[in-house]
Amino acid sequence: MRLWRKVSRNVAGGGVCAFAAMLGGQPTPAEAFDISSLDVFGLFGSKEQPPAVSTSTLPYQLSFDLGDAADAKTLTRTLQDASLLYRLRQDAPPDGETLARRMAADLNPLVDALWSQGYFNAEVALAVDGVALQPGVEPGAALVRAAEAHRNREPVPISVRVQPGPVFGLRNIAVVERGEGTPVIADPARVSKLKPGDAATSASLRAAQAALVDHLRNQSRPLAKMVELRPVVDHAARIMDVTYVVEPGPLAGFGAVTLGETGDIPPAVVRSFIYLEPGDPYSPKALADTRKSVATIPAIGSVRIREADKLDAAGNLPVFVDVTERPKRLIGFSARYSTIDGPAVKTYWEHRNLFGGAERLRLEGDIFLAPRINGTKISSFDDFERSDLGGRFTVSFMKPALWGTRYDWLVDGTGARERVGTNRYGGYTARYANVTTAIRQRFSDTFSVQAGLEVERGQTSDVLGQVDYTLVGIPLSVKYDSTDSLLDATRGIRATASVTPYPSFLGSTVNVVQSKAAVSGYYALDEDARYVLAGRVGLGSIAGEKLDEIPATRRFYAGGGGSVRGYAYRTLSPLGPLGQLTGGRSLFEASVEARIKVTDTIGLVPFFDAGMAFESSIPNFKQELQYSAGLGLRYYTPIGPIRLDVAAPLNPRKGDKPVAVYISIGQAF
Repeated sequence: MRLWRKVSRNVAGGGVCAFAAMLGGQPTPAEAFDISSLDVFGLFGSKEQPPAVSTSTLPYQLSFDLGDAADAKTLTRTLQDASLLYRLRQDAPPDGETLARRMAADLNPLVDALWSQGYFNAEVALAVDGVALQPGVEPGAALVRAAEAHRNREPVPISVRVQPGPVFGLRNIAVVERGEGTPVIADPARVSKLKPGDAATSASLRAAQAALVDHLRNQSRPLAKMVELRPVVDHAARIMDVTYVVEPGPLAGFGAVTLGETGDIPPAVVRSFIYLEPGDPYSPKALADTRKSVATIPAIGSVRIREADKLDAAGNLPVFVDVTERPKRLIGFSARYSTIDGPAVKTYWEHRNLFGGAERLRLEGDIFLAPRINGTKISSFDDFERSDLGGRFTVSFMKPALWGTRYDWLVDGTGARERVGTNRYGGYTARYANVTTAIRQRFSDTFSVQAGLEVERGQTSDVLGQVDYTLVGIPLSVKYDSTDSLLDATRGIRATASVTPYPSFLGSTVNVVQSKAAVSGYYALDEDARYVLAGRVGLGSIAGEKLDEIPATRRFYAGGGGSVRGYAYRTLSPLGPLGQLTGGRSLFEASVEARIKVTDTIGLVPFFDAGMAFESSIPNFKQELQYSAGLGLRYYTPIGPIRLDVAAPLNPRKGDKPVAVYISIGQAF
């Protein structure tokens, strides 16, 4: 005997009311996520196999039969996410009556899941050995006996047979605004993105509901809300009419911004990173930017912004900001590797509230393999020498919000010993120590300027000779960053520009002016940023002394994982005596990427890079640019994407390797 539970075909009947309630509250299949999907390698045992048979429990095997449905695989996953039987398949019930009740509890959720996908004429049946569940009544004795017959023999075979029927489409979509005057939403169809003929799925209806409310809030109407959603299903015509009733609410600005508990972080520091002013037009983006701005304080772990549920006496919306602290001390370790530049390891220690004013002190040490540039190679461990190790030690200190203002004090120190280049093209060795102190003024969450004093002493040597030098300069810089993420930007622009004169009257032995600029842009082709175009251009120039009088570390070179991939780090430059690298007095770099998310965690990135350093102080492009192309793999994690890039030079020089591999955290730019 086969019994089916049919969806009621009453137009605008009780079933439609249930569907409306489901739109408002039922989790989507994505929210009812089964953790077993994370076990992609089956390391923790397969959950598809039922528990072992026994005398004390009644394990069962669940099968879904959707016939010849076009999207059977996707729909099966949706039903599994909604099914209590499926979620509890490893928790075998003690007897047939408990199993039968579990089956009965599954019937309505399965039908709701089908409705959520637009299958309003779907038919569902659950059965054991041909004994079907009686819809609308208590499980019968025959079903219990059919289940008990498998005790201590084999798992109970439970079949879920589904005839989805056709997907219903939308016919009439209406948006009704409560209130007087001219409608606020000028083009509801454009805002909701719904059109006649679209599938009547709960996901699309909820997305339209959110889009309508978001549109109103973006028009400075913070109290906008959806009052009612009225779906009307015509089963005979296989269509749905839907009406949205919205309440736009009044226009409003931002009211007072109130800080909650800030722990050991002075409230004045937090407030200096909030750029909202009472009376400014209300904007959800402004709130998101405020959250991002406050989160840049190293001592802060999370930021929560709450909105009042009503306007103040002036017609503005009060805002409340709550923050939580990060652990004050941090110690960490990281490693990176490329097939050309070799391995490198880094360890660091950080204090995020050193003196009680959210000051950050960070100590960092790097050890890396210094490439041979004298024609010899490391063929075995016995060939390794102490000089083959390079190192860098850095100290950075930041005092944010000096005296509660939007000025920050920055101090950075570096000591390094490094060797850069290749055996084929040579390179340079360097030892130097640098100290820089600066004051940064933040005009907004996206724009800042900085000025300071820099002192560096060091020694470099390359094919042009040895330079012992002292540099005393005044670094000036400007920064603009409207991107949505530091490690994985999908929208916005990031631009920096700096100029540093090193005049001899301050004590510099090399009288030069160094200028740098870089701009990168990110454009998402879709709302979910699954397809992103990214581009970057970098420029540099040194004016003043001749090339051989400039320290090699200050000359420009291209190449490496953050420059022109496929070429060794800092090996693209003019060639001097003996065909050796000399560096240049100007630089040009450019990169383009297409960042494509294949899944929520896996992405592919085809890319193209170009660049070169030039002997002249301004790029003249008479010297040939070097090009490379490749393909990257991204694994997206909560802290940022893990990057694996494989790049090949397109016009390699003699001695360049045919391919290079780079592994790191974060996008290339």
